[in-house]
Amino acid sequence: MAHQPNARHRSEGESPALSAAEPIAAVSTPPGRGGIGVVRVSGRGAADIARHVIGRLPQPRRATLCDFRTSSGELIDRGIALYFPAPHSYTGEDVLELQAHGGPLVMRQLLASAVQAGARIAEPGEFTKRAYLNGRMDLAQAESVADLIDAESEEAARSAARSLSGEFSRRISAIAQAALDLRMHVEACIDFPEEEIDPADRAELDRKQGKLVQDLDALLAIARQGSVLREGLTVALVGRPNVGKSSLLNRLAGEDLAIVTPIPGTTRDYVRATISIEGVPIHLIDTAGLRDTDDPVERIGVERTWRAIESAGAAVVIESATDSLPADESLLARFPCGQPRVRVVNKIDLVAGGFQRRATDETVLPTSAKTGEGIEALRGWLLAAAGWKPQAEAVFVARERHLRALEEARLHLIQAREASQVLDLMAEELRLAHRALGRITGEVSADDLLGRIFASFCIGK
Repeated sequence: MAHQPNARHRSEGESPALSAAEPIAAVSTPPGRGGIGVVRVSGRGAADIARHVIGRLPQPRRATLCDFRTSSGELIDRGIALYFPAPHSYTGEDVLELQAHGGPLVMRQLLASAVQAGARIAEPGEFTKRAYLNGRMDLAQAESVADLIDAESEEAARSAARSLSGEFSRRISAIAQAALDLRMHVEACIDFPEEEIDPADRAELDRKQGKLVQDLDALLAIARQGSVLREGLTVALVGRPNVGKSSLLNRLAGEDLAIVTPIPGTTRDYVRATISIEGVPIHLIDTAGLRDTDDPVERIGVERTWRAIESAGAAVVIESATDSLPADESLLARFPCGQPRVRVVNKIDLVAGGFQRRATDETVLPTSAKTGEGIEALRGWLLAAAGWKPQAEAVFVARERHLRALEEARLHLIQAREASQVLDLMAEELRLAHRALGRITGEVSADDLLGRIFASFCIGK
């Protein structure tokens, strides 16, 4: 559970309270059947709901075995109740958690009993939104809750956990505070013009501004790597029929996901697989072979291949070492401009005497899906295409809006440095840099931004 009691925020145009007295309820465990299911209640009326559902208020922070009942007193199930009085809870409000057997019917009945007792169904992400609004965490930490749930690799999960612990926010806050201190110094010089800045002071101002930009550049580099961990890269495997696209997918994934036969045109629709390379999720799409065909089903597959190519972040163009025909340049010309692309010559194990690279084939990766030769080189290219670079420092998950805010703050810091001879302009640029950084942690935020962020959360979180 993230906890930051001193978190502060200010939302533009937002009322100070979010109907904190109104209790909300939701099933907090995934849909379906399970050994245990949890219904969570938060709000000032949580204690009354506990008395309604279990007949008493459990002792704070102590697991209590009890019967769960409907409003008419009928037994729903027997399980564990936990009660967390405000402010020492996830949301900062009174929180009640009811742990029952995880059948869908039991969960529906338990949730209905809480609603009948006065709660309303929570909106997506509303528990975490209340935690943010009540100062239990800042906005970057709140977003990392969803990132931790959605993590597709161990490294992504560790990075999200670091953000949830407040490491990212502390780095942001340190730079923001330094920018604020510098701005206060500049504004003091504006307010007292008779105290002229001597050359040594100007040199110190320039040094501090340079240090700010340097620190922000280092943070931006780590954040970009965190964004790669979160988003990953979508890669289309393309080529003519029977060049081994499906075999390469299976080799990269480490299991037989795609059907492999010697018959050309076996793959007629997408086959997707997500693999993890150095913690970076790579979303592979095995596509139908590119060729002219009279088969209406295969033709649809070829059309979908082109759509996959257009939407992919990178493409691996596969040829066969046994095929005398090189890649069709007219087909390659249809690929999106600027899209990272590599040529892979597969089936080199079938070439007598071994595969011979031509002098002009510097960008060609010879591989064998059967023996595994060249696969590590292909994995390395996929990492490079995703933008991953090993970091000496631990990475934390960052979102696109974080990157935009950091880049905006960097631009204002550079402009502040360029305006060092005009103190009014310098102070304004420092103010804008501080404001951009504040949007990351939620010290400055808008209602529509909060709505977009928390709408992406699962219900019950």
